[in-house]
Amino acid sequence: MKTNWNEYINIENSINSGQVFLWEQDNNSWYGINGNDVLLINKKTKKISTYTGKKYDFFRRKDNMLKIIMEISKDEIVNLAIASSPGLRLLRQDPYQCLMSFIVASNSNIQKIRDTLLRICNKFGEEISFHNKKFKLFPKPDILGSATVKDLVDCGLGYRAKYIKSASKALDDKIDLKNLINKDYFTVRDQLIKIDGIGHKTADCIMLFSLNKLDSFPLDRWMVRCISKNYSKLFKISEKLTAKQYEKMHVDIVDYFGRYAGYAQQFLFKTERDIKSKKWL
Repeated sequence: MKTNWNEYINIENSINSGQVFLWEQDNNSWYGINGNDVLLINKKTKKISTYTGKKYDFFRRKDNMLKIIMEISKDEIVNLAIASSPGLRLLRQDPYQCLMSFIVASNSNIQKIRDTLLRICNKFGEEISFHNKKFKLFPKPDILGSATVKDLVDCGLGYRAKYIKSASKALDDKIDLKNLINKDYFTVRDQLIKIDGIGHKTADCIMLFSLNKLDSFPLDRWMVRCISKNYSKLFKISEKLTAKQYEKMHVDIVDYFGRYAGYAQQFLFKTERDIKSKKWL
């Protein structure tokens, strides 16, 4: 294990871990859409430049990674996962784009999610130029909220089109995601699952990757397999979790892994997919 965890960041391990989708590599840089901005990350220096000039703590540099690693290293399974993805960080991304991305992600795979989100940007997003490249920004809530269901379906959303439209309307009219960042896990979760198209797993992804809830532990099919395979003596888990079963699992998992359970989830998730040689971006 790296001894300089607080300083060490591996861009590839972090971006290629199922947290973000609208990113691409170009020579010595990574470019990514982050809401109404574009981020450029220099692979060598890790320096981040942005289209708007805003600064972002995208890699959560203020997290005490040494402390986090020590707290989540409960067993050999987690230790091996940490060793296989050195420098992996949770990413602090735009909350609205993150929410839309994980509604799109329901019952899909990373390549399809990326393709669908790109079509949404191409159809509805504002075009900008940055570092001699053209990008389409992620459309704002009012744009997607006023779009027709047909136009959204044409982006490849299928049954998710109505959820994207209704969620965008809710966020445009009633919910300020940034106000949720400082609220507790259960308050935020209960607010999110009121939105059509957001269940417990999707809410956990949104909270972990954009709303600073490090005790979120998304339980998708990959994590269900991982838990069933490696932790059957600790947790009882079935292929399809009801809402009550999911809530119970969350309590048990956080009780085991602690307040940084979300970091444990991310290491385990990435390792499980890598074992199966699944593609990333």
